[in-house]
Amino acid sequence: MSITNANVSSAMSAYNNALKVADRILSQTSIAQPEPQKPIAGPSFSDLVGGALKNAAASGYKSEATSTRALAGKADITDVVTAVSNAEIALNTVVAVRDRVISAYQDIIKMPI
Repeated sequence: MSITNANVSSAMSAYNNALKVADRILSQTSIAQPEPQKPIAGPSFSDLVGGALKNAAASGYKSEATSTRALAGKADITDVVTAVSNAEIALNTVVAVRDRVISAYQDIIKMPI
């Protein structure tokens, strides 16, 4: 089974369209925040989590874009490996934070009133 230029360009076009749609979804998504009762000095927890999620998503998009450029012969394999590795680290961090938040929530639920 051989890969034709039409298949490669079709795949690259599909990847680019998916990246644009995902970027548009991320830009429209916001975390609702209640009004604080007193001013706080730093960013809120939801700002920090939202920023981390956006950074992780951006890292994934960058690795996809680098992979697409490599398919077109415009990127080095080292760049692809580095981008994918960074995306993997970001995803593992988000999963670890998610697991900690769920664990904390379960601990709070178990507390006697």
